[in-house]
Amino acid sequence: MEPIEATSNPFGGVVVKPDALNPDPEAFSPQLCHSLQAWKEQGFKVAWLEVPIAKSRLIPTAVEAGFAFHHSGEDYLMLFCRLQEGAFVPRHASHYIGAGGVVFNQKQELLVVSEKYHQSSASPPRFKLPGGALHEGEHLVEGVIREVLEETGVQTRFDALVCFRHWHGYRYGKSDIYFVCRLHPLSEKISLQEEEIEHCLWMPVEEYLAHGNVHAFNKSIVRAAMKTTGIVPTTIEGYADRFKYEFFMPPQGT
Repeated sequence: MEPIEATSNPFGGVVVKPDALNPDPEAFSPQLCHSLQAWKEQGFKVAWLEVPIAKSRLIPTAVEAGFAFHHSGEDYLMLFCRLQEGAFVPRHASHYIGAGGVVFNQKQELLVVSEKYHQSSASPPRFKLPGGALHEGEHLVEGVIREVLEETGVQTRFDALVCFRHWHGYRYGKSDIYFVCRLHPLSEKISLQEEEIEHCLWMPVEEYLAHGNVHAFNKSIVRAAMKTTGIVPTTIEGYADRFKYEFFMPPQGT
């Protein structure tokens, strides 16, 4: 019997090819046990097993063989098995990443929204900055421009990254990093996202900062955007792939 077809990674791990998994648990079980023994003898430290959802019947068999859950996507579950005691296993992603836009127009008005899920007939609107979660593979600059456009209909140009918030105990027990960016409006006509947004308007900045129903965090980041130069997108020699890398540094000359 041959071990299940697999590749290796730079960290002493053996990575099973999902296409090589026999979908029949009865046939898969002895092949997996044989493979684990062979990989141990070959000196591998950790076995990685990605099980497509179409082959999910194999998961109990893998658990019985010593595998544990690592992470999952919509169409797969990743499991791992330490082949050497104490072998290092990196943790999966621990944070959400989001971005909000501070958008000032020439009238010193601020673009604000009030979300429907925070709104009730018995309470006044809770105004905040437009923004939301970045998509997988999306740069910060692209994400915050997209979020502002989707929620408000206002087109913008990225100016600078001014601050960020780090928050633990967020959704599903993960942490959250929320970047706050200053944007310049290229249009001012509002077309709000009706599914999520209840109110959207240009509000005088001083009115926003004095508003009794605006969270202190939102007031603080607006003040930061008004007073701070921030850091801007830049390039670094040796990191030419703009689709993969995104860097922010102080403007030249500061």
